[in-house]
Amino acid sequence: MAPTPRPHQGPDDATDAYVGLDAESAERRAREHGWTTVRSLPPGSIVTLEFREGRLNFEVDDGSVTRCWRG
Repeated sequence: MAPTPRPHQGPDDATDAYVGLDAESAERRAREHGWTTVRSLPPGSIVTLEFREGRLNFEVDDGSVTRCWRG
């Protein structure tokens, strides 16, 4: 039996590697690693649960990434 295909979710990149970086450096690194969309959000932002392939989200507080997730 063939394996179940997994949808492509963007570059093979560890999201926790971005936590603690300043927002500008994090965005630069994300684009260098192939993320097509990079979104910075303030803490507590209301966002939709819509998954976007190739998007990396940052929660940025006081200029530093505090949380990072795909989609």
